Parts: sequence; structure tokens; C-alpha cells
Amino acid sequence: MNLIFLHGAPASGKLTVAKALLAAMPARLLDNHAAIDAARTIFDFGAPGFWELVDTVRGSILRAAIENDISCLIVTLCYSELEDRPFFDQLEDDVVRNGGSVFPVFLHCSEREAAQRVGNADRVQRRKTSSVKGRSEFLSRYTIAPVPRENCLAIDTEITAPDRAAEQIMQHFALR
Repeated sequence: MNLIFLHGAPASGKLTVAKALLAAMPARLLDNHAAIDAARTIFDFGAPGFWELVDTVRGSILRAAIENDISCLIVTLCYSELEDRPFFDQLEDDVVRNGGSVFPVFLHCSEREAAQRVGNADRVQRRKTSSVKGRSEFLSRYTIAPVPRENCLAIDTEITAPDRAAEQIMQHFALR
């Protein structure tokens, strides 16, 4: 399985670029908010047990994708270097151990651009971080950074349109 790992801060364009990739190549999507939304059916966001359930849902979905020979999976995540490194290491180990490859892509944009995006109606509807204040609080708690891998591709989504970002990803990692 090829796993495209799109990561970055809230409002950096992860889901938008994922949708552009899905339009350009055959793949499946594990949007981070699928696991978060599942956990919210039981817990308030961040309550005790919330993140443990999120991790369980993510892990179950990833194992199912591997076990059922999904050829390409796109995963979106607000990767925090300290908190999410064990998750990423396990994900990478599982994929590679089963003959696959992980392609990390760090998406970023300026604070000004993120401030314009963060309040979009679709973000509010999906209960994502949807205010400049909320994004600022998130960034003060978490260390958002590219995963520490030599092959990590960084794309500025402020100057790169989603379809062009998808093309860069496919070209960089020789995916079609």
C-alpha cells in the first residue's frame, strides 16, 4: 500500500489537497476528522478517553486498509512532533512491514492566509478549528512541523493551487 501522509496546521489545506489527489488518482481517504467525529459521538472534544478512542479508530482503519490491500490511502492529520510521533512511527512501520511505502507531505501557508481560511463555512459545519483564536490556541499547544523524514515534501498551499499540489505530490513520489 502507498500511504500519502498530508499533514500541517489547521487551515493549511490538507482536505482540499486530498480531494484534488482523489480526483487525479485512484485512492481512498482517511480524513483525520472521521476519527474525531466518531469519538465525539461518545466524548466531548479532549475529554478523558477522547484521544485514546481517536487513536483506536485511526489504527483500526489503517489496519483494515493494509489487510484488505487498499493500493493507496491518503491520510490527513495536524501532526504534532511530540504527541503524534509514536502514531506516525507505528503507521510507517505497519505500512513498510507489509510491503508498502509512506509519502509524507507537509502543507503550510502564511498566518494571513490561514486567518482567511479558518472561518470558512465548511470548517464550521465539520466542527473543525474555525476561528483565528482557536487556531492560535491550537498552535500554542502543539508543535506543528514536518515529519522528520528526508523524503518529506513541503508545499506552500498559499501559492500552489490544490490541483497543482496534487500534481507535485504525484510527480515527487512517482505516483500515478
